[in-house]
Amino acid sequence: MTIKGANLRGRLSYIIKLTLQAVKGSEEDYTSLSVNKAIFLLAVPMVVEMLMEGLFAIADILFVSGISEEAVATVGLTESVMTLVYSIGIGLSMGTTAMVARRIGEKKPGEASLAASQSILLAAGLSVLIAIPGIFFAREILELMGGSEELVNSGYSYTAWMLGTNLIIMLLFLLNAIFRGAGDASLAMRSLIIANGLNIILDPILIYGLGPIPALGLEGAAIATVIGRSTAVLYQSWSLLAGSAIIRLLAKNFLPVMSIIFRLIKVSAGGMGQFIIGSASWVFLIKIMSEFGTDALAGYTIAIRVIIFSILPSWGLANAAATLTGQNLGAGHPDRAASSVWKCALYNMIFLGGLSIFFAFAADEVIMLFSSEPGVVSVGADALRYISLGYVFFAYGMVMLQAFNGAGDTLTPTLINLFGYWLIQIPLAWMLSVYYEWNSNGVIWAIVIAEVILAITSIIVFRRGNWKQQEV
Repeated sequence: MTIKGANLRGRLSYIIKLTLQAVKGSEEDYTSLSVNKAIFLLAVPMVVEMLMEGLFAIADILFVSGISEEAVATVGLTESVMTLVYSIGIGLSMGTTAMVARRIGEKKPGEASLAASQSILLAAGLSVLIAIPGIFFAREILELMGGSEELVNSGYSYTAWMLGTNLIIMLLFLLNAIFRGAGDASLAMRSLIIANGLNIILDPILIYGLGPIPALGLEGAAIATVIGRSTAVLYQSWSLLAGSAIIRLLAKNFLPVMSIIFRLIKVSAGGMGQFIIGSASWVFLIKIMSEFGTDALAGYTIAIRVIIFSILPSWGLANAAATLTGQNLGAGHPDRAASSVWKCALYNMIFLGGLSIFFAFAADEVIMLFSSEPGVVSVGADALRYISLGYVFFAYGMVMLQAFNGAGDTLTPTLINLFGYWLIQIPLAWMLSVYYEWNSNGVIWAIVIAEVILAITSIIVFRRGNWKQQEV
């Protein structure tokens, strides 16, 4: 064997060993490891975690679509209402990750545990405000969302289950945020694998019945989801309470500490705003796209779903950047934090750049996996091909924004998103598609242009370095 061959084999062996370590999980000081190793150990489980998040939605729609069109519509309407839950859960997760990561970087695991406990208290209180009306007014909520009488009568129990158990969803987000902030990304990954595995097994059994188990229809899908997520939350809780995680939750830390709770609310508010701003912008774009016919709307919807799923690994890298930013700032290494972010962004650009090249040549074939209608394929392929042109910029933008969040500066990305989505993307989409009559391509190019501007803005603001002085 040549020296070159031996070196290649040695590198492959090292990468495999490192991958197994990342998946298995180990207690590491990410503020002293080499930056590349720290990124790899955090990013691998975070990428898998993001893929598991995407699989949840795909599995549910796959099984529910076999019930009826009303069942699918009920899931869609309920998900729209659940946006409130997601925005609170994601916002709290951002704030919690920032605070836990900062305390771990400062080598203060006790204070990290206190911050984690207070975030759980806050989530529990907020979830009650959603659960009570969700359980008792599920029919009225579906009617308010525009559901038909038949849809409301057949699907309200699904909505009641999902809103009534919203605490489970919040805790799943929140506890994984604690693990990510502490640098224990593998435990967060395993939680999602448990939740997904049980959901996929139970969905067909509870929806369609098996042996003595009756067919519960759409309600069965809700119960399967709740069981899967609840089991994952129990696993997370056991790890935190038993001390097998990097930080340990103690009973005394669950007494309310208002100064920490107010700080969490302040940091998390920006995260909630980011999610709501982004979600609302897509609603406006869908409204504009619907003006150009069913084929255009269907093609665009398919393309966006493909894009969202395909870039999930990128969010894993962005989350790794957030954790490394928080921990290194806590350890007093702002330059190392910046270096970690730039490297994460570079690796993300390489990944998304490759994806962009793939879609440039295979966009039609990808859309044809979902529809054979020529009009749908034409619009969907154009959307997939052109939007992916902005991936090189988007790769940097998403990492920079998450780095701000990891530093505890959730206001800056909120303002950047407001500028990029509402002041640039939405008006530009209307102007290009309606005023200049580019039709569906106007919406598509508005997305590309807005993402490029948003990414450049993020880079400029990040380079100024104000985030290094952020107190959490």
